[in-house]
Amino acid sequence: MPSTEPRGPKQIYKALIWSLKGLHASWTFEASFRLEVYLTLVLFPLGLWLGRGAVEKAMLVGCLVLVLAAEILNSAIEAVVDKTTPEFHELAGRAKDMGSAAVFLLMLNVVLCWGLILWQHATT
Repeated sequence: MPSTEPRGPKQIYKALIWSLKGLHASWTFEASFRLEVYLTLVLFPLGLWLGRGAVEKAMLVGCLVLVLAAEILNSAIEAVVDKTTPEFHELAGRAKDMGSAAVFLLMLNVVLCWGLILWQHATT
């Protein structure tokens, strides 16, 4: 049942706390997330430095944040699937594979964005 409680500072604060718990759980339990955070810590400032103009900077750093978000969603899918059915099931495996594929596609997007922007810089 949807909450009838009005949205205000208290609810926004609660949402912030839940989000921080999710980030903490991702960092604590997901090695892939930690690796992607390390890469982001290196590439984020590099993207801000290399980008020429706001759009390039947004593309270079924004695609990194999307990978982190997808990794968290993939981990959430895996946690729910593992809780629901600890034994192998074709649909459970498919759900986990699809979550992994989403992360992979966003990683390809990082390579594409960085590659195209840096290639353009090299040729001009």
